[in-house]
Amino acid sequence: MDGQTGLGEQSRATAYQWTAEMISPAHDAGDGHEARCVATSFTAKAGGTKILRASAQGLYRVFLNGTRVGEDLLTPGWTNYDDRIAYQSYDVSDLVTEGENRIEIWLGDGWYRSPLMARAVRPGNLWGDRVGAIAEITEGETVLCRTDGSWSAGLIPVTRSGIYYGEDYDARLEGAARDESVEVLPFDTGRLVPQEAPTVRHLAPLEPVESWTDAEGRSLHDFGQNVGGLVRITVKGKPGAEVYVEHSEVLGPDRAFDNRNYRSARGAYRYTLKGEGDETYEPVFSFMGYRFARITVTGDAEVTAVTSFPISSVHEIEGGVTTGEPAVDRLVQNTAWSLLGNFIEVPTDCPQRDERMGWTGDAQVFAGTACWMADVKEFFRKYLRDVMHDQRENGAIPHYSPDATRVAEGHGDWAGSTGWGDVITEMPWQLYLHYGDTDALRECFPAMLKWLDYMWNISGGPVIHPNAEWPVDGFTFGDWLQPTGDNRKPRPTIGEDCAATISHFISVQLTSRIAGILGEEAEAQRLAARAEQIKAAFAHEFIAPSGRLGHNDQTSYALALLHDLVPEEHVPAATEYFRKSVEDAHYLIGTGFIGTPALLPALCKVGLTETAEKVFLNRKVPGWLYQVDQGATTIWERWDAIGPDGTIYEPSMNSYNHYAYGAVCQWLFEDVAGVTPSEDGPGFDKVRLSPRVLPGLGHVEMWHDCRHGRIEAGWRIEEGQVTYRVTLPEGVEAHADDALGGGTHGPGTHEFTFALGG
Repeated sequence: MDGQTGLGEQSRATAYQWTAEMISPAHDAGDGHEARCVATSFTAKAGGTKILRASAQGLYRVFLNGTRVGEDLLTPGWTNYDDRIAYQSYDVSDLVTEGENRIEIWLGDGWYRSPLMARAVRPGNLWGDRVGAIAEITEGETVLCRTDGSWSAGLIPVTRSGIYYGEDYDARLEGAARDESVEVLPFDTGRLVPQEAPTVRHLAPLEPVESWTDAEGRSLHDFGQNVGGLVRITVKGKPGAEVYVEHSEVLGPDRAFDNRNYRSARGAYRYTLKGEGDETYEPVFSFMGYRFARITVTGDAEVTAVTSFPISSVHEIEGGVTTGEPAVDRLVQNTAWSLLGNFIEVPTDCPQRDERMGWTGDAQVFAGTACWMADVKEFFRKYLRDVMHDQRENGAIPHYSPDATRVAEGHGDWAGSTGWGDVITEMPWQLYLHYGDTDALRECFPAMLKWLDYMWNISGGPVIHPNAEWPVDGFTFGDWLQPTGDNRKPRPTIGEDCAATISHFISVQLTSRIAGILGEEAEAQRLAARAEQIKAAFAHEFIAPSGRLGHNDQTSYALALLHDLVPEEHVPAATEYFRKSVEDAHYLIGTGFIGTPALLPALCKVGLTETAEKVFLNRKVPGWLYQVDQGATTIWERWDAIGPDGTIYEPSMNSYNHYAYGAVCQWLFEDVAGVTPSEDGPGFDKVRLSPRVLPGLGHVEMWHDCRHGRIEAGWRIEEGQVTYRVTLPEGVEAHADDALGGGTHGPGTHEFTFALGG
């Protein structure tokens, strides 16, 4: 049986013609209560190809003649349900038998009606208050079975579930009666679309690397890796005995279990035994973010196996970097794990606390790195459709998508922040560079123009003056979580007007280039002129005659120099101020979510590669390798999430699985390993070779599986000479920079040598 969904079916324009109806258990008790299923029997003949198509309001899982259909998790996934709901398709020919068959569809609250974003939106039922299922089984043009009012309903073992809550499961309810009625719900089948991106699946399991028992008799298990996933247990015991599984990302002092950073999310599950030999369970309608599990057994029962199963919409990592410095290699692995753990249906900020939202700012800064590490083309295309549906009439792009605040009253307008809203220009651009995807550019182009007009209109001119209030029209996050150093003498930070104006310039300039690619010449010229206007206004407003930027902080210099906002005559002086701002901070990072991806590329661009190396390899806080030295296995939200003495930062906003700062890996691929996709030959038809040698790394190797095959590149240092070797698959052409002797190089392996520091 093919558990993979999709089967290459039609787009919305030529959608599958449903005959089924959306049905709901008549006794559905509402969000946060016991779950139910809908079920029926049907007859079929042997032979032929039987296809099941299914979707739901909420989450669903299908069983056919007692066997689970497919391997997908959390179906039908998370979209803006008022716009579209995915349906999945399965070949169930080997599950349908001659004669009578039985189909049962379990239903859970899921994102559809679980409480989401607790600090902003507390109620459940954000997209609707009734869960329901729609499904049909066909053989050719014949409908063998479809959901309608004749189906029955009944309780299932899931007695409560929620995205933040976790799950409660009473195995004694397995096989309960299905003698309740169903109701047909009003539903527009035009909202149903074929699965748009890879579904969530299990990844390779992780066994505990250590297990122990605490003073209260509870067992604790360290899986050695922070993940977004599910803990599977096997247990045996008497009926009614309970196993309670809690999750955490870290341990506190004295190895104490600590999940205070989950805030109001319970993030746990309770399993009640039926008492029939070995019983194996993992949550059906929820997931958690964790490295550790704490298990409490109540009653006569014994847990005989505990396994962690990471889950993700990304099923394989397709790019990596290794070096001579183990901590850097671990940083790259941490980035990949944060990608996997947060790319669950949408690119979330974190998988553990009462948030797990598709924050646009995080996704924007990480989009390039994500494209290097995995095939995220369809995953991002799906996400961008949600972003565009959430775009406000005035052009503001949401802070996160799908946007629960848009469908809930009285929570302010969570949209319109610079840096965050720029996902609508940056993410399609990365899809173009990495996959040659002009369709994404074309689909998003109208939304880009609306976003640019919104930003311009905040203050009616080239310099953007955001609103300081939150959340109101024109608010900006600025350079979120930009570290300020010692509170007695804090380091300078970028001003919100400066950050907003830089972000606007970047998006305007980028959209001008996109317009040219799409043949929108009038728009390309109009936006190019606007970019020049912003550039001139920026120089007037924020650059002194000496070349010093107004806020004199690392983010200002990094972004302005990287994106050519500094007039040519001021570049030498600005470069020196930039160098000094880093040196004065003792090579500690002074950038937040928006500035960090630009910091090292900007230093390299202006010739400060040695400075970039010192920043990157600094092992103090704030720094990338500091996290690794503190035992991080994923990327942290905060540079100081754990102190040098092991103290946990105040947990109200402290995630240990937050991929944004992992965006540094794009620099490792493109600057350090020296392979950059080309705008002139997108999709790796053409690449530019220009490595930056960091002696402190000893050696560097990268690999990436692009649409043409595997690209490999790396350098080594021997007796003051650098040897740079690149292997290109058929279909890839590379242009080497002057340090490599220039020239164009085709498929095959190429070797270059040059003097270190030359």
